[in-house]
Amino acid sequence: MHKGFLKTGIALTALAVMLGAFGAHGLRPLLSEKELITYETAVRYQFYHSFAIIIVGIVFREFRSRFVEWAGWAFAAGLLIFSGSLYLLTTMRLLHKEGFEWLGAITPLGGILFVLGWIFLFAGISRKHQRSSL
Repeated sequence: MHKGFLKTGIALTALAVMLGAFGAHGLRPLLSEKELITYETAVRYQFYHSFAIIIVGIVFREFRSRFVEWAGWAFAAGLLIFSGSLYLLTTMRLLHKEGFEWLGAITPLGGILFVLGWIFLFAGISRKHQRSSL
């Protein structure tokens, strides 16, 4: 499982670089300041939690537990919901599409998953009895 988290985290980090560059160079003239801040928040949290997924992949080799694995899944789901909803919200505003404001209401669910991921990671490395290598 650790290799899967490593590969996923690395791919998501590369995607964050591309999306950040696209926002800075392609979207800047098209978005309002508020929309650009929303987009940049999505990119920033994608970076943070892509690195968190990489950390899970590294930590999992030493601390093999369900909690560490759950941390990786929580970070990935949180990234999809948090950053994904902000990317979609910005895109819909850019396209002048109405009725997508509800996306802002699900963004905090992604944030909750991020917090759970960090709690799971803490729990996973805090356990006294670690399983030996699988």
